[in-house]
Amino acid sequence: MNCPKCTAGMETVAFEGTEIERCNACHGLWFDALEHEDLRLVKGSEALDDGLREVGRAFDAVPPAHCPACGGNLVRMVDSRQSHLWFESCVSCHGVFFDAGEFRDYKTVDWLDRLKDLWRGERR
Repeated sequence: MNCPKCTAGMETVAFEGTEIERCNACHGLWFDALEHEDLRLVKGSEALDDGLREVGRAFDAVPPAHCPACGGNLVRMVDSRQSHLWFESCVSCHGVFFDAGEFRDYKTVDWLDRLKDLWRGERR
């Protein structure tokens, strides 16, 4: 499997029985359908996201290629709880790709996230 953003190879990594794919270069994460939702609730699963958020932000600007699992189209999604957080989802198999640092952010919604969203709303 190759990364949908940088096309480097991906390795399988596991946390408490759930296996996902992590890019060897940009450290983006691929989750099969609903795995990201399951792991969001598991304490410590943010350790899977070992990439630098700065690298992830740079890859936000890179349009995704096709789904690494089924070849379907990937579309940009916005997390409903954190509008500053963008990720990609496959329209066919419903897998999800997070750039480096995004899964750590996805797991935590706090007052700072609310402030970020308010600040971004004023700038739009």
